[in-house]
Amino acid sequence: MKTGISVALKRVKADLVIKNANIFHLTTGKFELADIAIVDGLIAGIGHGYPADAEFDAQGRTAVPGFIDAHAHIESSMVTPRQFEQCVLPHGVTTVACDPHELANVVGEAAFEYFFSAAEGMDLDMQVRLSSCVPATPLETAGAAITADVLKNWHQRYPSAWLAEFMNVPGVLFEDPEVMAKLRLFDYIDGHCPLLSGDGLNAYVFTGIRNCHETSTVQEAEEKISRGMHIFIREGTAARNLDELMPIITLQNAPYIAFCTDDRNPLDIAEKGHLDSIIAHVIAAGVDPLVAYRVASMSASDVLGLHDRGLIAPGKRADIVLLDDLKTCKVAATFTKGKLFSPNEIPILDAPDPFLHTVHCREVSANDFIVPKRGADTPVIGVRDGSIITDYLRMDPDKEEDVLPMAVLERHGKNGNIGHAFVHGFGMKRGALASSVGHDSHNLCVVGTNTTDMAVAVNALRQSQGGLCVAIDGNVAGLLPLPVAGLMSNLPHGVVEKQIRAVRAAAKLTGTSLHEPFMMLAFLPLPVIPFLKLTDRGLVDVQKFQIIG
Repeated sequence: MKTGISVALKRVKADLVIKNANIFHLTTGKFELADIAIVDGLIAGIGHGYPADAEFDAQGRTAVPGFIDAHAHIESSMVTPRQFEQCVLPHGVTTVACDPHELANVVGEAAFEYFFSAAEGMDLDMQVRLSSCVPATPLETAGAAITADVLKNWHQRYPSAWLAEFMNVPGVLFEDPEVMAKLRLFDYIDGHCPLLSGDGLNAYVFTGIRNCHETSTVQEAEEKISRGMHIFIREGTAARNLDELMPIITLQNAPYIAFCTDDRNPLDIAEKGHLDSIIAHVIAAGVDPLVAYRVASMSASDVLGLHDRGLIAPGKRADIVLLDDLKTCKVAATFTKGKLFSPNEIPILDAPDPFLHTVHCREVSANDFIVPKRGADTPVIGVRDGSIITDYLRMDPDKEEDVLPMAVLERHGKNGNIGHAFVHGFGMKRGALASSVGHDSHNLCVVGTNTTDMAVAVNALRQSQGGLCVAIDGNVAGLLPLPVAGLMSNLPHGVVEKQIRAVRAAAKLTGTSLHEPFMMLAFLPLPVIPFLKLTDRGLVDVQKFQIIG
């Protein structure tokens, strides 16, 4: 009988032996040139002389454990889960903790069914969370609502599933009964508490919420760690906190840190990489490679309660990455449960048909985007490039530069609301940008230099059933269709990568100064991130947790 014990003792053949691997042990920081014997997807032994049914010669390459993305929304990659898998496995990512709340805000608990089913057939280990805040707040209109009773049913079906990021901080602090009912159901809860401090942080942590990926300063991170929280350092497409938080990436803090992307699209992955690029960046900044690789796998596995991985050691999952270079994290090969990854183009949509018809708003005209003049004391949303935190500004839209009208349109067929506001920081000189990706309720959001182009862009998304659109001079200058719930494409990731490149180039024609204008636009409706946001119900003062206009 072939068992891990019998393979380790060389009594029987291993399924696979990775030979001549220079193993980087994250326990000691030392290297060992040895073979790795694998059986039933697990590491059985490390040494020499293992008989095997198959061999792979690592040729002296460095072997490290597979990388773990501690928090991601796969829908925000704008491709379906199987396509996402094809994007990230070449970069050494073997586990992703994913929260499907983007899709859940559009189609409800059908998102859970879809993601749990998808996870069963993937080589990438997709750890599916149960979305906690659908909708995120009562200050917006979502396509669905997930109650504590619904979560209870799903938690009974999937007892190991965590409660996903709990972003309704006011609901926690005011002990809202529905919020408390959700929290009581779970032992493991992901967090989301930007800028929370002092007594409020103590209360939030008391509920059992264990981590936060919305931390943006060293002082904030140190306080949260001192309260027992784990910090997921985020480096995504829109929100990037890695450089600011670099000082906390130390050997002392490593057990309380993991890396995450939250939202990263296929073009960014193709051009810059995924967790491999984060590891390379921190090492280049002077972080000890032992610390960098511990945070990327060993620490992340402990933080997430995944004690079956994170090391190259007997009994652990054979999630193994072979590197051509340790410092630059140049990935040569990725194994998941002992299976070598090789690209496999998947051209067929793997999403249910009801997800394809979710944009239910009327055709609009330029008149729908005319905003009354308010004078010098007008509240204006100030965007910060590279951050999803906004500023609460007071400006005169008629007299000050770079103050543009924006709108959020309810698109789920519930009430037809249109919220209006002004935004500063896009730097656009002409045209309009529109998106059906509008966190987290995913209503249509649009910003523009004129109302005609705003209407053209919104109507184009209505026709395409979602996506990203650029309108200039009354015409569509760029369009990326996202027909799957208005969030994802039904095309291969390579095609989506090219479409993102094209629509990004079209966006630059507006003169925008932002690195990722569509991603910045997509986070302007999110009323759980300070300080000023816009939903379909109106302008939201996030600190006061109320609509102000």
